[in-house]
Amino acid sequence: MSKVFFADMRASHKENLFDKITKLLTLCDLPKTVGEGDLAAVKIHFGEKGNSAFIRPIFVRRVVDELKKLGAKPFLTDSSTLYPGERKEAVSALSCAIENGFAYAVVQAPLIISDGLRGVTETTVRISGELLQKVYIGTEIVEADALVALSHFKCHELTGFGGAIKNLGMGCASRTGKLVQHSTVAPVISVKHCTACGICIKACAHDAIVITNGAAVINAVNCAGCSRCITACPTKAVNIQWNEAADLVMKKMAEYALGAVANKQGKTLYLNFITQVSPACDCYGHCDAPIVNDIGICASTDPVALDQACADLVNNARGNEGSALQSGHEPGEDKFRGVWPEIPWEVQLEHAEKVGLGTRTYEMIRL
Repeated sequence: MSKVFFADMRASHKENLFDKITKLLTLCDLPKTVGEGDLAAVKIHFGEKGNSAFIRPIFVRRVVDELKKLGAKPFLTDSSTLYPGERKEAVSALSCAIENGFAYAVVQAPLIISDGLRGVTETTVRISGELLQKVYIGTEIVEADALVALSHFKCHELTGFGGAIKNLGMGCASRTGKLVQHSTVAPVISVKHCTACGICIKACAHDAIVITNGAAVINAVNCAGCSRCITACPTKAVNIQWNEAADLVMKKMAEYALGAVANKQGKTLYLNFITQVSPACDCYGHCDAPIVNDIGICASTDPVALDQACADLVNNARGNEGSALQSGHEPGEDKFRGVWPEIPWEVQLEHAEKVGLGTRTYEMIRL
């Protein structure tokens, strides 16, 4: 049984939410997790441009402050996205992060994209998974001495909810790793949108793309799945084939989470912010109304127990009328299926426990 510490959203002149964050870190014994001189990765989702549901940068600042008190050297990190967007490579991703408030002046820590300039700076990590024996993790995550994952707990269209497991598994993977989790086949090129400019051919390191009949074509046999072509294409003609079933995506994601922390035994800590629980991922350029009211912040050294506790807290809350929640409004009813009825969200928890990432059994300790 793992311990999960919970702080609600109540505050007063004697104790504000920043004080509660410090208390949560103390209860999780932060000094045992991070030591003097440690390069400490603070894994966070910077949010897509136009989204406002992500964790507030001023909360992140308190975590950075506590890490610095211990003599650690914290840096904020996220990885490039698989799809074309504001965070498809490091320059755009860092610009988006700063525009969303994660500037050094606010968070007092540098920003480093974990998988390099174009999302291909990766380290192959060997694991003993049920589906995977190796995973591709952003090198800066692997190289960090310690990791503190700050996750916005919300619904997700493919995994039911996104919390610590998703922040690790999907968020720490390189672009190759993201493609492995989402698809089993090579990308395809839309003839309608392709201008035969040849940029994708220059970006491909595996000679997998040629121009045929006035359009680029990907040779699936040669394709290594690095997905450079996806973000290099100026007309967004290269498309991911999102063919993997949701349950398999979640299983792969759990195994990637295992790989993300494989070399950090006793050097990880997790905080989930159950605030502005939006019906979809922070990767969208908007955020819909929350499906439940703000609940609080949970912390643990076990990401599986943490996500299970947060899922229970959301499900035990009363759902908000007028939100995207279509069913399950009563306390104790399934909120995640109330938004995404076809997604078996428990799979990510079950598989994460099965491969040894943590346990679903927890003791909740309320501040």
